[in-house]
Amino acid sequence: MEAEANRIQITFHYVNGHTESFYIHDPVDDGLIRQQIQQEMRRTLEQPWWILHLAEQTVYVNTANVLKVEMCPSVNRIQGEGVFDPAERVTALSRAHH
Repeated sequence: MEAEANRIQITFHYVNGHTESFYIHDPVDDGLIRQQIQQEMRRTLEQPWWILHLAEQTVYVNTANVLKVEMCPSVNRIQGEGVFDPAERVTALSRAHH
């Protein structure tokens, strides 16, 4: 469980209906990555591309194709305009069938 405390799972929900998840690890195991993500999230969301360096490849995510980003555990230090805290999910996201 301690290894899980030093990583964040990030899931991208794309406009085409696909999802993709990644773990972002803290290489020093001191929680610094989590702190940086919490402090920099608003600035990060404004970037046109996100870059994830994996062991076997580098992934570029075009933010114009992302509808929603989920992060676990919660990034609860983000505050200010447009932030609803506390919030509780009542239903899971569902897709309409045509």
